[in-house]
Amino acid sequence: MSLSESHALQAGTAAETTSKNQRLRLKLNFRSRALKNSQKIPATIVTGFLGSGKTTLLRHILQNANGRRIAVIVNEFGELGIDGDILRACGIGCEDETGEQGGKLYELANGCLCCTVQEEFYPVMRELIERRGEIDHILIETSGLALPKPLVQAFNWPEIKNACTVDAVITVVDVPATAAGQFAANPAAVDAQRKQDPNLDHESPLHELFEDQLISADLVVLTKLDQASAEERARVEEIVREEVPAQVKIVAADHGRIDLDVVLGLSSASEETIDQRMGHHEHEEGHAHDEHDHDDFDSIVIKLPELEREALFQAMEKIVAEHTVYRIKGFVALPGKPMRLVVHGVGKRFDSYFDRMWRADEERQTYLVFIGHDLDESAITAELNALSVGAI
Repeated sequence: MSLSESHALQAGTAAETTSKNQRLRLKLNFRSRALKNSQKIPATIVTGFLGSGKTTLLRHILQNANGRRIAVIVNEFGELGIDGDILRACGIGCEDETGEQGGKLYELANGCLCCTVQEEFYPVMRELIERRGEIDHILIETSGLALPKPLVQAFNWPEIKNACTVDAVITVVDVPATAAGQFAANPAAVDAQRKQDPNLDHESPLHELFEDQLISADLVVLTKLDQASAEERARVEEIVREEVPAQVKIVAADHGRIDLDVVLGLSSASEETIDQRMGHHEHEEGHAHDEHDHDDFDSIVIKLPELEREALFQAMEKIVAEHTVYRIKGFVALPGKPMRLVVHGVGKRFDSYFDRMWRADEERQTYLVFIGHDLDESAITAELNALSVGAI
């Protein structure tokens, strides 16, 4: 071997060694980052319009947790935590006979998460961080009023960033409503909510809010496919695909049922890239609005005795037709029925199901929450009180 050939061989060997070392350093850096994130509590944020199926998805996750210790933050609008009670029925926040608590449900009742993020979200997260040894995952359900981006940005606060990471932002999409160009089961409700924000002046605010929810998504879940055709599903997937990056998967849920490996453990670390995702709900200089005014929304709670289901649904349809009601939800005590009926109403669409037996130590009462604008509480109460008198 000549001297020049020897030098070339040595140079090639050195270059190969350098390349191997670079690949090793990259691999070690990747493993180090993965290990660092794996030591943090992963948090999944579920967003979507009113009635899109967020709570149904969360209920499925909790019922199929398979030993995962999950803390839940439910963003509740209204005095009575209806969604919270539904989720508690899945075992969250309830102590077993040994007194051991499997998880704790946090309900943020003073408006949407993007409004209360500095007032309530931070202390709640601090408490969860203090219990990090007892928690495997955090689930956060935003209200239909909230945009996910400010919430994701909050995970960059030092105390939270050192202990938690956003595993994924899941945007739930109502397929029939989106295919119809409405984007929400009750577009008037969401549109009215957007118009209450004095900082916004959009020609199609509902469509823009839909896009703003999608730009934060790491996963999109399509719901209510049983009410849509194959062509409508394909059209919605095309609409969604135009708004999300190629790496964001679009999956379907059957009444909230979906493989948990699809929705949990995505390790997206969304807080690290969220500032690069620009939506309509931004200042010109690129900062999100954090000031919303939801004081013009009314939330009334009505307590009633046992009611007949059909009579109640007829009364609710009449109330929705005569008042600006965005959402109705609650529990109903039916005469002669041992189980509690859960009622959801968005627009003119009403759903109901039995969730559990009435306990011997609780009063069989009906609780209904009405959320809307300029609600005539006395008129609505009188309408339902008349109904309850007739049912007795």
